[in-house]
Amino acid sequence: MAKIQKKNEKSKVEWNFPLIKQNYLILLIGIGTILLGYLLMATGITETSATLNGKWNNFFAVDLAPIILVIGYCVIIPYGIIKYFSHKNLSGE
Repeated sequence: MAKIQKKNEKSKVEWNFPLIKQNYLILLIGIGTILLGYLLMATGITETSATLNGKWNNFFAVDLAPIILVIGYCVIIPYGIIKYFSHKNLSGE
């Protein structure tokens, strides 16, 4: 038979924070990727970045940096938040 608890007794609820070391490592890689994207975008801030006809000639600032930023914001950061690592497998239990 199942045990019936009295009304005055409180059941213990164990709550573990869902993010662990591996999640934070992935988030740190995502932040580094985003910083790299902004640094590459900053390479376009020069007086000779645009030609006389108005076209940009810096590949890193115009093409590569936005792609890296999208990967950082839309792939790596959400993956670091959503990815579940089992607490039992990591603690050796």
